[in-house]
Amino acid sequence: MIQFYNSLTRTKEEFSPLGEEVKIYVCGVTVYDDSHLGHALSSIVFDVLSRYLEYRGFKVRKVQNFTDVDDKVINRARTDGISTEEVTEKYIQSFFRSIDGLNVQRATVHPRATEDMPEIIELINRLVDGGSAYASNGSVYYRVRDKADYGKLSGQNIDEMLEGSRHELEDGKKDPADFALWKAVKPDEPQWKSPWGPGRPGWHIECSAMAFKHLGEQIDIHGGGLDLIFPHHENEIAQSESASGAIPFSKIWMHNGLLRTSGATMSKSLGNAFNVNAALEEYSSDAIRLWILQSHYRTNPLLDKKLIATAERSMRRIRQTVDIEPNDSEHSVDFRSYDRRFIEAMDDDLNTPKALAAVFDLCREINRGRDNKMDVSGAVEMVRRLTGVLGLRLEVPPKKAGLNDQEIEALVQARKDARDDKRWDEADTLRDQLAAAGISISDTGEDTVWSRD
Repeated sequence: MIQFYNSLTRTKEEFSPLGEEVKIYVCGVTVYDDSHLGHALSSIVFDVLSRYLEYRGFKVRKVQNFTDVDDKVINRARTDGISTEEVTEKYIQSFFRSIDGLNVQRATVHPRATEDMPEIIELINRLVDGGSAYASNGSVYYRVRDKADYGKLSGQNIDEMLEGSRHELEDGKKDPADFALWKAVKPDEPQWKSPWGPGRPGWHIECSAMAFKHLGEQIDIHGGGLDLIFPHHENEIAQSESASGAIPFSKIWMHNGLLRTSGATMSKSLGNAFNVNAALEEYSSDAIRLWILQSHYRTNPLLDKKLIATAERSMRRIRQTVDIEPNDSEHSVDFRSYDRRFIEAMDDDLNTPKALAAVFDLCREINRGRDNKMDVSGAVEMVRRLTGVLGLRLEVPPKKAGLNDQEIEALVQARKDARDDKRWDEADTLRDQLAAAGISISDTGEDTVWSRD
């Protein structure tokens, strides 16, 4: 029985799709900059979710949007002196390079808000006609207090949300808690025609409209980061359920944790983001995925290059295991119990750390079997199958640009100094750096010999 933690009910629930196809909506990126490893975390988590459901026999339809009209996009266009279209196209392509590099399967549909504008306007119209929203001075606002269960996802009531913060009424806004569905046009901003005058949509309504168009008015799983629970997902629920009458809008709400660096969550605004494409220059996609999957998706993993380097070494051990030459023996390694362990772990709210433990235990069993001259071919194939569910390719990463002899000698000496001082983690990191550059090293007594692969 597959169970997922539902942020809406705060309990693990048995997963049972609404229809023959599992409908998943994942909030995508606002395309005004390159993707960082926080975005990678979410993309990898929901990639593994889709892969696992398919492994268990489900057909999956996943939608992951692009927010391509937003204050951040507009500001970036002004800063760079180019159009918003040029900004968004540049960073959409950058996003695809990032997820392709991480072996994240592209969603069934990657809609853009600007391409679904008729559906956005039509959905706002439904809310206005139904009395859940009102137009004022060219803008349209959602009536938050008319939704009796508003706050059910975040666990807050409206007055608590407003308490302790300053909320001034915008021109024409009837309640400080109300949020914008449509924003009246401002000078030098993208604009579209609407029944309320020219303008652009609010952020929240975009996702509801794209989910409705590409998945229907009720879906199985809605995913995203913890930071989206309020106000984004709370507002999505309110406007979607008010428009359709279908409750719940999403049967299960899944939220991944947020990367942290030295006690702080990672974000561009804090200046602690690690660009995905830059990370892929240093580490293999398998290492990055393994580092992320070694933590449960609902936790907040630490961004530490040492941890990624450790994951790189772990991936090398897995690759070495599956490259073992098979033995022709009537005695074979029993691998079926490891498949069961893997499934039990993944069925329990996508517990990738426990699933990986089963994979590593199977690798150890294969190595023991090899030493005892047993047939390991079936077990090796099982490792390939299970790691494939996790999106690990098991490919030897391409060699990076070569180091010159002086650079190699400097790194070798730095590693020797680290070993002499018993700074083992630093020494291991330097070894990995050399290995990534195609340099093999061996320690012979007090000397270290290196060679190019």
